[in-house]
Amino acid sequence: MASRVAFCGISALRSSCRVPLVSSRTYAGAASSALHARKTFLSKNKNTSPVAKASTTVGSTVADEVSDQDVSPEAVSTPLESDRSSSRSQTASSSSSPLGADQSDSSDGTVDWSNGYQGLSAKPFPKETIDLLLAPVDPEDVEVKPDGMIYLPEIKYRRVLNKAFGPGGWGLAPWSKLDIGPKVVSREHALFCLGRLVAVARGEQEYFDPDGIATASEACKSNALMRCCKDLGIASELWDPRFIREFKAKYAVEVFATHAVTKKAKKLWRRKDQPKFEYPYRE
Repeated sequence: MASRVAFCGISALRSSCRVPLVSSRTYAGAASSALHARKTFLSKNKNTSPVAKASTTVGSTVADEVSDQDVSPEAVSTPLESDRSSSRSQTASSSSSPLGADQSDSSDGTVDWSNGYQGLSAKPFPKETIDLLLAPVDPEDVEVKPDGMIYLPEIKYRRVLNKAFGPGGWGLAPWSKLDIGPKVVSREHALFCLGRLVAVARGEQEYFDPDGIATASEACKSNALMRCCKDLGIASELWDPRFIREFKAKYAVEVFATHAVTKKAKKLWRRKDQPKFEYPYRE
C-alpha cells in the first residue's frame, strides 16, 4: 500500500513539471509575422525620414538576419552622407585633371594663376598687335657670340612687348620655385599679355660663386622671357638654320685669336662691324 502511494506521488510530480513545447511551425510562423511587420514599417516610413536600423535585443533573430539581406544600405543612408559622398567624388575628379579643370572660377570670381591655364589659346590678338610681334628682325640688333651663336639681346624682346601691348600690358611671373644646382640655377616663368597666359618656359643661368645666385636668378628670368617670346613669334628667324647661315656669311667673320696667358690660338666669331678681340684673346 505504501509503495502505491509513493508511485502516485512521483507520477503527480512528473505531470506537474511538464512544460508545453512549441513546435517549429509555430516559431517559423512567428518569425514570418515579425518580418512582414518590419517590412511594412519600413515601407511606410521610406518617404519620410530614413532611419538607421537598431536592435533592442542582445541576440539576432531569424527575422533580423533575413531583413539584413533584403533591405539595401541605400534605404537607411541619410541625405547628409550621400551629399558628402557626391561632393568628395566631384572634388576628386576635379583634382585629378592634369590641367586643373575649373581652376579659374572660385566663389568670388577671381582667377587662381598659381596652377591655372586661364586664357591659353583663347583667341588671337588683334591684327596690329600680331604685325608688331611677327615683324622681321633687324640685322643691326642681332649679336654674335664668340662660339658663333647669334642672339637678340634680352632688352630687345622687352621693347617689342612694350610696343605691342604697352608698358603694363604684359608681365612675367614665376611659375615654380628657384632650383639651385651646383653650378646652374633654373626656374619656370609664365608670360601674361593683356590678362591672358601666353607661354610657360624654364630659364637657366650658370653661376660660379654662391654670392652670385641673386644675379644668376635675374639672368634666369631673362632667359625664360626669351624662350616665352619664341611662342609669340618674336625674332623667330634666329632659330631658322637658313637665316643663321646667311646672316653669318653677311654680317659675321671667324678669326684666329691667341690667348694672352696660355698663348693658345683659337677660332672666334664676331660681327664684321665690331672691333677686333683684345683680351683675353687677341687677334
